[in-house]
Amino acid sequence: MSFLVEFSMFPTDKGESVSQYVSRIIDMIDKSGVPYRLTPMGTVFEVETMEEALDIINRAYKQLEPDCNRVYTAIKMDIRKGKSGRLEGKIKSVENRLGKEVSK
Repeated sequence: MSFLVEFSMFPTDKGESVSQYVSRIIDMIDKSGVPYRLTPMGTVFEVETMEEALDIINRAYKQLEPDCNRVYTAIKMDIRKGKSGRLEGKIKSVENRLGKEVSK
């Protein structure tokens, strides 16, 4: 099973630039070994269970909880039985239809 999760999480009480806080979350995901892609507007990762997906979200929040009083979070999930590797597979499918490689 594939749980493809796109989320953004950042403090709203730390001013205009929050990259130092987002970096904590990305570091945690990177160290977890979960496949992910950082985008300008959020992060996408893929796991096999709802529990794993929610654990990553919870652990992301724990990175900000100690020193952030207000945290914004948006989460989207695409859950599909019998599939895996969709983090890259969905992009390759579009690239194949276009007849070229779009991303690197």
